[in-house]
Parts: sequence; C-alpha cells; structure tokens
Amino acid sequence: MINAVIAKVFGTANDRALKRILPIVQQVNSHEAALQSLTDEQLRDKTAEFRQRVAAAIEGIDPREDADALYAAEKAALDALLPEAFAVVREAGKRVVGMRHFDVQLIGGTILHQGKIAEMKTGEGKTLVATLPTYLNALASRGVHVVTVNDYLAKRDAEWMGKIYGFLGLTVGVIVHDLSDEQRRAAYASDITYGTNNEFGFDYLRDNMKFELSDMVQRGQYYCVVDEVDSILIDEARTPLIISGPTDQTTDKYVRVNVIIPELVLGELTETVDSKVYTGDFVIDEKARATTVTDEGWEKIEKLLEIGNIADPENWDLKHHVEVAIKAHHLYKRDVEYVVKDGEVIIVDEFTGRLMPGRRWSDGLHQSVEAKEGVNIRKEDQTLATITFQNYFRMYKKLSGMTGTAETEAAEFDKIYKLDIVVTPTNRQMLRIENPDVVFRTTKEKYFAVADEISRLHDLRQPVLVGTTSIEKSELLSDILKKKGVRHVVLNAKFHEKEAEIVAQAGRLGMVTIATNMAGRGTDILLGGNSDFMARQDLVRKQQARAVSAAEGAIQPVAGPGMFRFYYNNQEFECSQEAWDGAVASHEAAAKAEHQEVLAAGGLHILGTERHESRRVDNQLRGRAGRQGDPGASRFYLSLEDDLMRIFAREWVSSLLERLGMEEGVPIESGMISRRIEAAQKAVETQNFESRKHVLEYDDVMNKQREAVYGLRKQLMEGVDQKQLITEDYTSTIMSNILDETAPEKAHPDEWKSEALFDQIYDIFGARFTNGTDTPTALDLTTLSRHELGESIFDRLRARYDIKEQILGATAMRYHERIVMLSVLDGLWKDHLLAMDHLKEGIGLRGYAQQDPLVAYKKESFDMFEAMMMRFQEDTARHLFRMQIIGPDGQPIESAEQLAAAQAAQQQPPTIEGQLPELEAPRPTIPTKAPATTIDALEREFQKRKERELEQSRQASASATADESNTQRIAGERVGRNDKCPCGSGKKFKNCHGANA
Repeated sequence: MINAVIAKVFGTANDRALKRILPIVQQVNSHEAALQSLTDEQLRDKTAEFRQRVAAAIEGIDPREDADALYAAEKAALDALLPEAFAVVREAGKRVVGMRHFDVQLIGGTILHQGKIAEMKTGEGKTLVATLPTYLNALASRGVHVVTVNDYLAKRDAEWMGKIYGFLGLTVGVIVHDLSDEQRRAAYASDITYGTNNEFGFDYLRDNMKFELSDMVQRGQYYCVVDEVDSILIDEARTPLIISGPTDQTTDKYVRVNVIIPELVLGELTETVDSKVYTGDFVIDEKARATTVTDEGWEKIEKLLEIGNIADPENWDLKHHVEVAIKAHHLYKRDVEYVVKDGEVIIVDEFTGRLMPGRRWSDGLHQSVEAKEGVNIRKEDQTLATITFQNYFRMYKKLSGMTGTAETEAAEFDKIYKLDIVVTPTNRQMLRIENPDVVFRTTKEKYFAVADEISRLHDLRQPVLVGTTSIEKSELLSDILKKKGVRHVVLNAKFHEKEAEIVAQAGRLGMVTIATNMAGRGTDILLGGNSDFMARQDLVRKQQARAVSAAEGAIQPVAGPGMFRFYYNNQEFECSQEAWDGAVASHEAAAKAEHQEVLAAGGLHILGTERHESRRVDNQLRGRAGRQGDPGASRFYLSLEDDLMRIFAREWVSSLLERLGMEEGVPIESGMISRRIEAAQKAVETQNFESRKHVLEYDDVMNKQREAVYGLRKQLMEGVDQKQLITEDYTSTIMSNILDETAPEKAHPDEWKSEALFDQIYDIFGARFTNGTDTPTALDLTTLSRHELGESIFDRLRARYDIKEQILGATAMRYHERIVMLSVLDGLWKDHLLAMDHLKEGIGLRGYAQQDPLVAYKKESFDMFEAMMMRFQEDTARHLFRMQIIGPDGQPIESAEQLAAAQAAQQQPPTIEGQLPELEAPRPTIPTKAPATTIDALEREFQKRKERELEQSRQASASATADESNTQRIAGERVGRNDKCPCGSGKKFKNCHGANA
C-alpha cells in the first residue's frame, strides 16, 4: 500500500531511471542534423577521432599498476562520447542497412552501456539496439563480446550489423563451432566478436589448458552484451561448463542394471501425521525429480543382480547405477527431455526446445539413458576444466543484456550478477489482447478444444502460433490437426535446422505453426511474411537448380567482389547484390498486400497448450504477437492433468473440481485458477533459483582455487622468472616440513631421525647426505644446530641447482622450469577436480550429522587445495633437482670441478637424463633409467605432446553437465630407432644414444 502511494507521487524506480536517460537521448538527437551533412569518409573518420580522445583520457596510466584507475578513466571518456557516438551509429545505420534507431532504441542502448539489462518487447529491434553500446565500448580497443543463443544468430548478426561496424572502420569476428585456433584468435582480435555463451566459456577453459601465451585465443573479458540474457544467464546457468577426458571405467554395469529395471514395481508414498508409508519397489517424486527405493525393492534388486548386501562397499557402484537407471526410465522421457538421433541420445533444452548436441548429463545419467534406448554407451569422463556461467560472466569488467522477459527474475539478476533491469517503453502502443485462460478437466478434452479453435481461426485465415512444452505433445496435436484437414507446420527440436525459416513465415495469412517452447527467439514474425526470407528461399532454389553436384544437392556459391552473403537453414550462400535486391523487391509488394489482409483478420493469434514452469517462457510465447503496434491476441488452454498443476498443485485440484462442479467437455474461466497457477509457477521459479544458487555457492569455492591456479599458469606462460620461487620459497618450505617431521625444534639432536631426514632429502632433491665429516656430502649432526643444519643443506641444494643452470644456460633452464611446472600443475589440478567431484557427491550426508554441508565443503576443499599446492612444490622440486646433466664421458656432472673438467674436454653438448613429467600421472614419478636426451629433444618432445593435447581439447564435446569429449593427455613419443638421434650427432638413434636403450 505504502509502495503504491510512493510510486504514484514519485514514480517507480524504472520511471526515474528512464527520466535520467531522456536528456541523453535529446543530446543524441541534437547531433543528427550536423552528421547528415558529412560524407561517408568524414563519418568514418569520427571513429579515429573518438579513439584518440579515449587514448588521451587514459594516457600515463599503467594498467599493470592500477587497472581500476585505467577502467575508471576509460568509463568517464566513453560516457562523455556517448551522445555523439550514438548519433554516428544511427547515421551509419540509415546509410548502410536502411534502419534508423528510434528514440526508445537509444534509451535501450544507453541502458546497455550503463551495465544494466534492457527489457524490450519482442519486435522492438534489440539486434539494432546492441550496435550502439557495442560501437561505443569498442572504441577502447579492448574487445567487445556480443553473446547470442545459437550459432545461426551469431553469424546472422555479425553479418547484418557488421555492415554498420565495417562502414565505421571497426573489425568484426564471429566465433562458431569447428573453428581452428588461428580463426578464433583472429575473431577475438577484432574490435567486436559475436558468438554463443558456450563458445566463449569453452574458449576460456581451453586457453587455461595451453602452454604458450601465443596459443591463447582470447584477450580478456572487458565488455559484454548478452542477447536473450534471461535464457543465457538464468536458464542455462543451472549446470556448469565442463571439459572432460575419458576414464578407464567400463560400461557393462549400465547394461547389467538396465535389464532389471522393468522388473521393479512403481509404488506410492502415503504421508500420515507420524510417518511416511512406501509401497512397491520404488517411488518417484516428480516435484523434486528424485527417486526412493524401498527396503523390499533393495531386497528384490539384490536377488535380480545376484549379489549380497547392496550396502556393502564393493556394491556401492551398483547401488548408484540402480538409482540413476530408475531415474532414466521414469523421469527422463524420449521426445521430451531428449531425442534419439543417428544412434545418439541428444538432450533437448527444456526452455528453448532446441537440441544440445555434445552436451551430456553427468553422474552416469546419460549412460543410463543410452542403455535404456539400446544405443552405444560411451564411457564416463573425468573433469579436466570447469566453470559455471555465473562465474565466467562475472569476470567481465562490464556486463549488460537485453531480452523481452527479465523482470520476473529481477531478484536473481541483482543477487548473482549485480544487474539492474530497466523496462524500456515500446515504440508504438501495444495492441495485443491477452485473453483469460481456459481450463478443462482432462488433457484429451483440452487438445480437442485446441484443435477446434485452430480450425476455426484457420477458416478465418488468421495466422496461429501454437506453443507446446515438448516434442511429444507437438506431434500429438499435429496428428489431431491432420485428421481435421488443417494444414500446419511443426517446429520442434527434430526440425530445428529450419527454425528461422518457419518462424519468419508464421505471420502469413492462414498459417498454422506448432512450436515447442523455442518460438523462434531472435527471429521476428512479420505479419504478411518476411520478404527477406522469401528472397533467400527463391535464391537458394535457383542455386540448387544450377548446382554442379546435383546428386548430392550441393550448393556452389558464386564468389567474387561485391557479392551479397546470406544464411539459409544454417548454411551460407552468396549471390550478386543485384540479384539479392531484385529478389527482395519482388516479394516486398506481395508481403505488404498480405500484411493488410492479416491485419484485417486480427493479426497473429498465440495459442498456448500448457503453462510452462517458468512465467518467462509463457511471456516469451505471448510476446511473439503484437510487435511494433500490430494487433494480436493470446490465450492459454489448460487442463487439470497438466504437469504443472498435477505436480505442483495436486493438493487443491480435487477440491476445486468439487467446488466448481466441472463437467466433462465444459471449460471454465476462473481468476482463482489463474492465481493458483501463477503461485505454482512462482514456487517452481524459486526452486530453480535455489538450484542455481546451490551450484554457484559450491563453484564459488572452486572459483578461488581456479583463479589461483590459472593465475600461476598465466605467470608461467608470460615467462616470469621462477628460479627464486623454486630455489628459495619452494625449497625452504619443503625443507622446513622435513625438519619439522625428522628434527623437531624442541627435540634434542640425539632424538633427530637423521636417516629419515637424509632419505626424504634424497627422495625429493636427489642429493645424498650422510652423518659425519669424512666425505664432501657429510654433515656433522653433533656440532650443527637445527638452524645451521637447515641452512647448510639449503645452501648445498642451491649450489647443485646453480651448477645445472651453468651447464644448460639460463634460457634453457628457465624454459625447462616453466614446462615442468605447467605439466605438474595440470596433472595435480586434474586430480584435484576429480577429488572435488567425489567430495561434492557425498557432502550432503553431513546434514545428518547436524553439519552445514556447504561449510564442511569449504573447509575440506581448502585443506585439499593446500595439500595439492604442497604436492606441486614437492613434485616441481623433485623433477628439477633430480634432473641429471650427463657429461661427455657419460657420467653425471654434480660439482663445479666436474663442470670445469667437462668444459675443457667437451666434444659434444651435455645431455639431460630424465623426461618431462607425464601429464596423465596422478603424481609425476622420479626419472630413473630414461634415455639421455638433449634439451632440444625435450623441447621437441614437449611441443609434440602439447600440440596433441590442444588438438584433442579443441575437439572436446561442449558439455553443460559432463561431456564425453575425448580430451586426454598423452605422453610424448619416444625417438624411433632409425630416426636421427636428438643429440645432434647426425647418427641414427640406434647407433648413438639408443645403442643401449
């Protein structure tokens, strides 16, 4: 009540935000007249002028010393440039693509530049809006990323809006699947880079698996505009990005368990005041998406599997497989959660209805579904690198986004991303009529009523877009319409290649389009048809007719200067500009005439067949009608058997039936039902928010560790000298730990464990010390204090290390340090990720011990990380200190005297005995009898291994939960017996250093 009064007097927060932007819009408009008089060249020169002004504002600020001051100065300079820069983009838009930004689009662009979310209705031109802040922030020359929901939109927008940027002298790149590293590096080096959230995220992870700065493709995270921000930052943020490699586990258990699932009986849960009573072998909780196996069920499973107690440690894997298999059979339905295509199980995105090839469910669920469907079962994977979308996008210095539906998730955007939402007014008044929901008793009644309504509207020639929640339901409705003789088009994950084409024509006279959730986000539905798409269709047909390879149906695009490039069904084509203009013109007149007929018929009618769990998805469907002041209408047809009402509103459905006296075939319209439905949707949204927050809370713990590891990797790749860190920090820490264990500070020298002390030093540093005074390696423990003992050992170890460096040279030693540290770090980090996965799986059980699982996870993961970093120091020291330099006589050089003698008699370069640490090894082992190789051979071996690793990483399947990529680390190949010896002698390896190998 108080908030309503305040809003009336002072306006809402959204009203106040818009009011602050209006003066900026007026300033932009004030530049328009002056810019219209400029030539194209003069308009293009504005970009160089703006860049000089930004450069002048940050002159003298060292980004390495004060990055925050640099960003603040850049921000102030860009804010000052905004009115003039926006005006330049608007003028370029008019000249290049024939589109002038409306004032409301200028408002949207300003909101995006301010690092907020602009909520704009469908059809308000968000793609064009993004050009304003993108151009402005690209003037800082630090790269701007524009994120889209799929490759098609990334390519389309980069090509379409890229004309504006190119006209103004900016470069544009696009990141899509199957690009090489060179192509990706070039795209990221552009002023503006378009791509999908998955590609940006996986490139970040892959960059942090590389070994040379020059191999990295990204150049940092500066400014990002996210299209359909609610879909990317909310819907897809429930599962992390993961790059994984295969394990050696077999898949036979999945087949073994899958056979017994049909033998189990589904039961029910009955709750009483005092207890819960289960029947059958297992119970399904659809609301929590969980399963519970009864005691009787486990006994039956033990007999079917012919095993002892399922709770015995040796049967834990089988227990987990059974639970996951039950979930796969009863909670994951074909053509709803997934489809089977070309012998593969492909996940369907529940929010967009699109296929997600390459993504796999984790924890054995995907393998269980594959076993259920009888397709090839791929092995489980081990995590090599992972990050959540939340933590990836929070790395950007400035993040913004745009969508038609964000306000319902305002709290999450603020809490997770610190993003405010500003609702932008429409350019024209919204005329869409939103009819109340119609509710039926059963699903069967509902679908026949829907079919009747579609038939009626089709007879009136009014276009209809029908929204369903799954492939299964879209095909069910399609079958009913076929029997009624209603011509229609089905758009679901099975036909997603034609998504843009189908949706673009959904506004034509008498068109009936059935779509699963996706509803063509990113493609406008133009009443009367889209002349651009009709032109593409015609041109492609003509090219197909002329195609040389008619048998394969291949298209041979005509290349050459002045050609027009366009996309059709995710394929790229070219034609002459003249042919394009002619094709568009030939369809424009017909489209305009048909547009008037559709207006007379009432515009596009949206018909929803079910409420989605998220109100945003319902709003997205509604939003397809009524663009730019067009008329339209929407109505949802529901039943009391719909999943949302059955799962989340079961407790009041039966009582409602009695109170309303519903009869078969008779629908009702009730405000009470609508309110109940909205309450159920809010409950699900809250549940999903908690799920995303849970994922993020655990990843926040990992994020600190990831930043530390990736920060160290970057230092190593930048070539920062690590000698002092190794010979002083690492060595002193290791020595301190050894002394604490073998010669405690308060212990008397007689109590020191000298033998254990010297054994541990030899194990890690390869230096043999003895107790006494008779040899150069002896230490007199009877005369040395604990401090003197440590200092003496430390000095001798450092001297041994200096000898190695003198022989190899500082440059070679720094290189060897770097590659050893990177190899050791990557191997330990991979094992740490696996250990963290195991910790996370069982940490929830701490709740039974009255412990907060998250607190326990934070503490134990920190201890595990500290232990990992300690192992990193030990293994680094072990490889570098134990590396042996072999002299010309085949003997190791370990002293200055030996070095001088070797230099005097040197006839061939000294060699190194040992190999690089195996990247796959849990802990790199101490080299023993490895063949001697020169530092050049080690470099070649490492380079080959690195190239293989990166190639496999590039080919890794993108996954949002756990992927099945074949990314694995492979040890370097040995030199062939008939290859030239790597020592440089020119002889074959078998006749040189390989003679005794």
